Amino acid sequence: YAELVGYARDRHVTVVPEVDMPGHTNAALACYGELSCDGRPRELYTGTDVGFSSLCVEEPATWRFLDEVLGELAALTPGPWLHVGGDEVRTLSDRQYAGFVERVQELVRAHGKRAIGWQEIAKARLLPTTAAQWWDPRSGGDAIRAAVRQGTRLVLSPAPMAYLDMKYDQHTTLGLDWAGHVEVGDAYGWDPSTVLDGVGDADVLGVEAALWSETLRSIADVERMTFPRLPAVAEVGWSPVAARDWDGFRRRLAAHGPRWSAMAVDYHRSPQVPWP
Repeated sequence: YAELVGYARDRHVTVVPEVDMPGHTNAALACYGELSCDGRPRELYTGTDVGFSSLCVEEPATWRFLDEVLGELAALTPGPWLHVGGDEVRTLSDRQYAGFVERVQELVRAHGKRAIGWQEIAKARLLPTTAAQWWDPRSGGDAIRAAVRQGTRLVLSPAPMAYLDMKYDQHTTLGLDWAGHVEVGDAYGWDPSTVLDGVGDADVLGVEAALWSETLRSIADVERMTFPRLPAVAEVGWSPVAARDWDGFRRRLAAHGPRWSAMAVDYHRSPQVPWP
């Protein structure tokens, strides 16, 4: 991790590490039974179901564990942010979940960092320094808007535009489709200042494209899902709407095709792009 942080720093990139909690934690529960409320380790799991695992949020051992993990990660991370996840937790009550979020963001602050979490954390009281990441337009909009009114700022990763693990179309062999198909035009044709009602430019820290790997098995798979959509999301994040033009972008994007081919990048030849 230290080598990765150094590599990124030399290229003017700040790493934001994520340790997802309290859900998505079956691997930790399998290794450390004391993190389960019954004290017993869980069975290892290699499938893709979500929502069934959670740390025992009222167990002192959990907080000793998190203090050590977040403390070590903070010491290795020069950037200001630690991402604490918080998504897809389905085994805790609302009270338990909110209490966990409120306590873990204080723990992050105690280690000199600012917390960021997925949109579900907006159900809790957030510190002024905590940011939320919007990803699922199907739910949670009211809570996000309420958090924004209280001063929370957002990273935008709307799945129908910015999830690079979604299929391009019905013929794509890799990826998922729960958020629909995401072609290059979808990744390019959205405005961070208007995509979520009640959220404007001043409320947005930036955008992030996400690439989850349930269906990916090789670097070629990663490349095929990343390119050419990643440049589209990058331009959304770095250029105002008035400076963006789909037809011009398509032509500029097409010019990268020969470069990617020369670099042996296994990119998707989207029919929306006039490749040479």
